[in-house]
Amino acid sequence: MDHMSPRLRAFLSEPIREKDVDWVDGISHELAINLVTKGFNKAYILLGQFLLMHKNEAEFQKWIICCCGATECEARQSSTCLKEWCACFL
Repeated sequence: MDHMSPRLRAFLSEPIREKDVDWVDGISHELAINLVTKGFNKAYILLGQFLLMHKNEAEFQKWIICCCGATECEARQSSTCLKEWCACFL
């Protein structure tokens, strides 16, 4: 876990519960606004989208870039964050 950013480490330290979507590592303030306007206001809702895509990181990254305006870096970081959370809690 030494290679993890502080934000990723914090996200993985506990269950999602009612955390806002901007708790997800890689989600900037601007991207969070875009996600909220599309109904993804909570981290668990974004996780649900990731799970609906069968935890396929490439598919999730394409979706969050095309549909929500994420950068490639944001897409990569957020999919990694959700994948790591699944590995810890599912």
